[in-house]
Amino acid sequence: MSRRIAITLGDPGGIGPDICVMMAKSSITRNHIFITDPKLLLDSSKKLKIKIKINLLDTVASKTVSGLGLINVYPLKLISKNKPGYMDPKNAPFVINAIQTAAEGCMRGDFDAMVTGPISKSVLNKGGYKISGHTEFLAKLCKSKSIMMLMNDKLKVTLQTIHIPLRKITKEITKNKIIETVCIINEDLRTKFAYTKPKILICGVNPHAGEDGLLGKEEIDIIMPAVKTLKKMGIVIDGPVPADTAFIKKFVKKYDVIHTMYHDQGLPVIKFDDFSRTTNVTLGLPIIRVSVDHGTATELVGTGKVDISSFTQALKVARNISKSAI
Repeated sequence: MSRRIAITLGDPGGIGPDICVMMAKSSITRNHIFITDPKLLLDSSKKLKIKIKINLLDTVASKTVSGLGLINVYPLKLISKNKPGYMDPKNAPFVINAIQTAAEGCMRGDFDAMVTGPISKSVLNKGGYKISGHTEFLAKLCKSKSIMMLMNDKLKVTLQTIHIPLRKITKEITKNKIIETVCIINEDLRTKFAYTKPKILICGVNPHAGEDGLLGKEEIDIIMPAVKTLKKMGIVIDGPVPADTAFIKKFVKKYDVIHTMYHDQGLPVIKFDDFSRTTNVTLGLPIIRVSVDHGTATELVGTGKVDISSFTQALKVARNISKSAI
């Protein structure tokens, strides 16, 4: 059975509308429902000189249709006139409304998964929404914990902390928080990715994983006791290991996921490995959410030079997870 996937385009001033129109030539199916203002797509199609047809849905659960260049749209209305390449804080409510509509549709069962386009966190904050990203916003909306996991065909990388300043990281890393996070990772790898017994490698937070306390004691005082408790719970986990050797081939082959302590400890590695095929999956939610792994790229709007491979990969991952989910 084909999966119904809700798609949000992110900031209307970014490359989201262009990606949708470019995808319409080949990879959009009848069960992809775009939650956006249809005028955005029509304006983009004119600039890119790509012919599209829009099928407007009365409700998110309405029957969809298929056809070359045909896009199913559940319409929302922009607040401020869109200027391609410019992200207007006045449209922040429109961006949030699209994400919320998709998530609530997933929770009701109208959609099997949602795929999100790139947003600007600073623009949303200027528009009055105090959020630090999709991951945290969806956790609050779904009343659950959320963990960021980036993945491609070779690697899965999870984060203990997400969008916080570097100076606050060690204060956020506690034994109980590590245990809670790793338990969610273990459970979601089992129920959404069909791993029977996920193998997890955890990184230290300090250089050389603290060098026996010489370069920091978080590994000895916090991470190692957490790992010991997790092992007693039956979770297959090793570490903490130094982050600078966590991604060597023998570890990548042996472990199903590498759990890092902060945003820029793990993400540069996986993005360097395969940026165009890396996607962002939110673990811990009662719904399936997958995202592209790139930004709004306003400088590319209207050029026709946008690489759509991350978005098509996100759709593929969303479909596969929804089929595997227990």
